[in-house]
Amino acid sequence: MIKILPIIIAPNPILRKKSIEIDFKKISIDKIKKLCSAMYATIIKADGVGLAAPQIGKNIQLIVLHTQNGQLNFLNPKIIKKSWTKILDNEGCLSVPEIYSQVKRYKNITCQYFDETGKKLILNAEGLLARVIQHEIDHLNGILFIDKAIKAKNYG
Repeated sequence: MIKILPIIIAPNPILRKKSIEIDFKKISIDKIKKLCSAMYATIIKADGVGLAAPQIGKNIQLIVLHTQNGQLNFLNPKIIKKSWTKILDNEGCLSVPEIYSQVKRYKNITCQYFDETGKKLILNAEGLLARVIQHEIDHLNGILFIDKAIKAKNYG
């Protein structure tokens, strides 16, 4: 059975630390795959769409997404291209429960990353996928969506 991980809740200082790159020479592919699987199971259990390693107390550059096509793992992700256009839309976060806010994000992005086997990939994303990738990469830089909020609402 895959372990469900506890999610770190703001204002925990772990969420404000900048994450370090994953060194594929120092960590086994099996260990990365297990962590990605546990993160994905945690997303499903929490009814979320994405999770960054800092949200489970790991100071590494890893995000896992739950998409229409299943699980996507991004190790050491970098946004290498952004559209001029930004879109204002609602966001929430598993680490900031019951708070939702309008946040401006790039409509389209190109993301360079590694998969869980260490293979370098490039993904062009738009709409919700682009938004979620940007939100999760912010976590890797110690940024929460409430830092970029236009107007936050508490629904708790």
